[in-house]
Amino acid sequence: MVRPGPPAALGLGLSSEGDGQAVAERRVALVTGASSGIGDAIARRLAAAGFRVFGASRRAPAGPGSGIEHVTIDVDDDSSVREGVASVLGDAGRIDVLVNNAGYLCAGAVEEISIADAKAQFETNYFGVVRMSLAVLPGMRERRGGHIITVSSLAGLVPVPYWGQYNASKFAVEGLMETLRYEVRPFGIQVAMVEPGNIKTPFYARPQAAGMDVYARSRGRVFAVMAKYERKAPGPDVVAGKVVAIADNAHPALRNKVTKEATQFTLLRRVLPPGAYENGVRRAFKVEATDEAQPQGSVT
Repeated sequence: MVRPGPPAALGLGLSSEGDGQAVAERRVALVTGASSGIGDAIARRLAAAGFRVFGASRRAPAGPGSGIEHVTIDVDDDSSVREGVASVLGDAGRIDVLVNNAGYLCAGAVEEISIADAKAQFETNYFGVVRMSLAVLPGMRERRGGHIITVSSLAGLVPVPYWGQYNASKFAVEGLMETLRYEVRPFGIQVAMVEPGNIKTPFYARPQAAGMDVYARSRGRVFAVMAKYERKAPGPDVVAGKVVAIADNAHPALRNKVTKEATQFTLLRRVLPPGAYENGVRRAFKVEATDEAQPQGSVT
């Protein structure tokens, strides 16, 4: 199940007496959703920082990065998670850092998204985090140490129009991770989240279900605004850098924002009166714009 990548002895006080001893002394990181985008960037940065990195995804990437070992894990499936984590533990002996990154966007008005699609969104974005965290916790408790780092989202703090189920899944992750942080700190386990705003990745390219005509104009305007943000967004390496910094921090903060809008939107929500903030969101995303010349479109 695990396909080794090229051996590397990088940093972290590794011994020069041989690859076997060096590998044994390196910290071990497991990254989900590592086949592309943010997950791939995280895996590569951790490997460059000296970690032994296992990149988890449902299918093996065409060419895993140097120093990254592939493990097949479908975070939606209980047995796949158990078997994948057991494979890493059998090969490496421990997992020092879990990065919960697997996730996707199900976009559309709340009324447009079927219950089946909403459940699928939570199965990956929320229960995937639950499954992976439960799988690594026994070993971390036994060793009395480890980091569980979850890639959340600005949308888990500030809801984005027409991202209802995605927002909800990330709000759930936020509550789960804050609770877990209280519970496992006595065992020396650190829990932290990264909360990026827009990042330039294939995340937004996932096809969406056909929508309802009644929402088409408003949805199209909102999606056009989001596309504009995406074009100006930084690449995934800014998230990867933050994850590496958290993994190297003995006492990281619970919430770690990435990108300018992640900081700005959360600050505005905290300091503005609720009505003023809501009006600002409507204007910023053109939810209720009446100008027929505004960009229009439909979910594809």
